[in-house]
Amino acid sequence: MAKKSNNRGGHNSKQSKAMKYQIRADIKVNGTVQRKDIIGAIMGQTEGLLGDELELRKLQRTARIGHVDVEMETKGGKVHGMIIIPSSLDNVETAIIASSLETIDRIGPCTAKIVVMEILDIRANKRNTVVDRAKELLLKMVNSGEAASKTVIEEVRSVLTVGTATSYHGLTCGPNIESSSSLIVVEGRNDVRNLLNCGVKNAISADGTGEMKQELIDLANGKETVVLAIDGDRGGEMLFTQLMDMMKVDYVAQAPVGQEWELLPQKTVTKCLSMKIEASKFAHQISKKQEKDDKKAGVEDKNWADDMDETYSQKEVPAEVHEFFDHLDDLDKNKALFVMVDGSISEPIGPSKLAKAAEEADGAIAIVFNGPVSDRTLEIASSAAIETVVGTKAGKGYQERDDVKSWLSDIHS
Repeated sequence: MAKKSNNRGGHNSKQSKAMKYQIRADIKVNGTVQRKDIIGAIMGQTEGLLGDELELRKLQRTARIGHVDVEMETKGGKVHGMIIIPSSLDNVETAIIASSLETIDRIGPCTAKIVVMEILDIRANKRNTVVDRAKELLLKMVNSGEAASKTVIEEVRSVLTVGTATSYHGLTCGPNIESSSSLIVVEGRNDVRNLLNCGVKNAISADGTGEMKQELIDLANGKETVVLAIDGDRGGEMLFTQLMDMMKVDYVAQAPVGQEWELLPQKTVTKCLSMKIEASKFAHQISKKQEKDDKKAGVEDKNWADDMDETYSQKEVPAEVHEFFDHLDDLDKNKALFVMVDGSISEPIGPSKLAKAAEEADGAIAIVFNGPVSDRTLEIASSAAIETVVGTKAGKGYQERDDVKSWLSDIHS
């Protein structure tokens, strides 16, 4: 008669809560043994095999290895079953523990064979459960029409951010401006409210270009880092010039050309803040730009083609764009790649897949294309809030845009 045991031990469920992996090993014993004999063999025959750091009894005492469980069935004088061992060790250590089980070849007087079938990632299983359930909930929301105008993330975030704007000596600000070690200074109150909607709670308005309040100057001077977030227009640059002489400014985060912080979507807000540059460097860029504008004002008119060439040749190429040009050498002709905000690059893709890939490329700051840049390429970049495009030359319908900076190697490199 078959005999089946499925005793999981009293404290296994408590320890498994913190476990990351589960070792599952098949065991066959040529004889009749009990569950305690198998556990005893596991503990005894692996003792001293892997050193003190991976000694099973010690690992159990520190809850890094959970209760050893054995599911077994006795039939015809032989035992067949499954050994289950939960582990909170890392993947390498867990794999070593698992492989040590296969060195056991006897259980008492009986020959035995243990084969590790798999090591389950418990967290991955839980994540899959979360994803599946989230899909169900999202589908229910979409079908009911409750998510028609906003993404799920924006919908949830709005619960935390709506109505949290406060005041600091008459200046509109987020709730964390005093507790945070960093401060973001923006131009107006609507900029603060938009940043709040994006989850940024340490911003304060300078109330335009009016008289600077001493309280704001004192607040900024007491922070480790002060970021000035300005609009992507001449007014933003003028605000920087004014505030730079009046208060502490460490970095500058500028909105895309022609855009304002109060209207930026969350993805662009995050990207602009992550791409902030040192205030001294930004001041130098403004100075160089002003010099070029002054020189241009004194130059006689030329024909259209000459004007275009002069505009391109005088356009200052930032250091990061020179690095983007370097990627062209590694690309096959008519292939493109994305440069991410952390400096990493994507796999090369063809032009036909560029639009879809751009929409899915979260964190992309540039498209590098080993081919002519067309108006369609710039349109794809604009739709995906990617601010820089690098190519070899001007393509069909090419015309510079305000929201996307384009650089061509035959002119700038």
